[in-house]
Amino acid sequence: MGRVTPLGSERILRGRVGDEMDGFLLARAGSVVRATGARETFQSVHEAGIAIRTQRDAFIAGALPFDPTHPTALFRAGQVTRRSITPVQHDPIALSVVAENPTPAEHSARVAGAIERIRAGELEKVVLARSIDVAANAAIDPVDFALHAAVRYPTGNVFAVDLSAAGSDHVGTTLIGASPEVLVSRRGRSVTLKPLAGSTPRGTDPESDEANAQKLLDSDKNLEEHAYVIEYLRDRLSGVCTEIDVPAGPILASTPHVWHLATPIRATLAEPATTALDLAALLHPTPAVGGTPTDSALEAIREIEGDRGFYAGAVGWCDAQGDGDWIVSIRCAVLSPNGFHARLYAGGGIVASSDPADELAETTAKLRTLRGLLSFATD
Repeated sequence: MGRVTPLGSERILRGRVGDEMDGFLLARAGSVVRATGARETFQSVHEAGIAIRTQRDAFIAGALPFDPTHPTALFRAGQVTRRSITPVQHDPIALSVVAENPTPAEHSARVAGAIERIRAGELEKVVLARSIDVAANAAIDPVDFALHAAVRYPTGNVFAVDLSAAGSDHVGTTLIGASPEVLVSRRGRSVTLKPLAGSTPRGTDPESDEANAQKLLDSDKNLEEHAYVIEYLRDRLSGVCTEIDVPAGPILASTPHVWHLATPIRATLAEPATTALDLAALLHPTPAVGGTPTDSALEAIREIEGDRGFYAGAVGWCDAQGDGDWIVSIRCAVLSPNGFHARLYAGGGIVASSDPADELAETTAKLRTLRGLLSFATD
C-alpha cells in the first residue's frame, strides 16, 4: 500500500523554485486544466482511488510511473481552474546536449539484440527508449513551456506535472511534455482512447512527406506493432465495458516531425463506478510503450534500460464523478528544480522485422520535436 501524506490546504506543490509551477497543468483541445494546492499526496493508485470515492469534492491529478510497482505522483487538489490557452512571448533558449543515454551506437546495438530475442521467441514486441540530457542557457519555466507548446502543437496534449509526491528522489522535478497519445478519457459511461503504435519520420517536402505517410500505412512491420496494442486494449476493456467500437484499421496521426498509426476507440462502461483513474491503471502500460507479452516486455526493459521513472507512464486527472483524462507521457522531459537542465526521452516499438537504423532515426525525429518546443522555437 502506498504512502498517504496529509499536507494541509495551504501547501502548494511546486515543480521548480519560484511561483510559476504549482501541481498540475494539462492543455488539450484549446483549454487548460490547472490543479493546485495539494491537500494530500498519494504514492499508489489504490489510495488515490479511496479519496475519489470518499471525498465529495475530490479532484485527483498527477502522474503514474512507467513501472506500475513504483510510487505514483498523485495529489488531491485544493483548487481547480479551467481556462482557455493564453499564448506567451518568450525569447529562444539555447540547448546543449551534455549526455546521451545510451549513445546512438549503443541504442542501435540494443535494438539488434532485442530483435534477436524476439526471433528466438522470447518476446513478440518490446519498446526500447533512449534519452538525452540537455543544459539550457536560461531557466525553462514549465508553465511557459506548456502554454507555448499548446499553441505550437494544438492537436497535442501538453502537460507539466510536479513529481514531488513520488518521494525524495523526485522533489522539485517537473515532468513536462507534449504527447500525441490519449491513454483514456471518461465522461459518464462513455470511454474514448486513441492509441498510437507504428511511427516513421515526416518528409522534408510535401511529396516525400506524403510518400512516408503512405509507406507507414502499408508497412507490415508497423501494422503488426499496432495490432498488438489494439488486441491488448480490446481484451482489457472487455472486462469493464459492454460495448467496444474498434475501427477495422488504423488512421494516420501526425506531429511536426513524426507520422503515427492511430486507432480511435470508443466503449461504454458496464458499471458507472469505474473511474477514469481505474481505467488508466487497468490499461497502463500498453504494448505501445512496453511490449507484448506484457510481463516479459517489462522485464526486458528493466534489464536493458533500468528504471524509466515517469517516462512512458501517464499524466492526468480524475474528479469525484469519476470523469477524467489520462495521457501517455511520451514526447516528454524531466526538468530539474532550477529549470536549467532536462532529460528528454524517446522510444520505438521493436518487432522481428525491425531495422536498427530505422529505429534510431525514429527516436531522433521524436527527440527533435521536443527539443524544438523546449527551446521555444517558432519555426
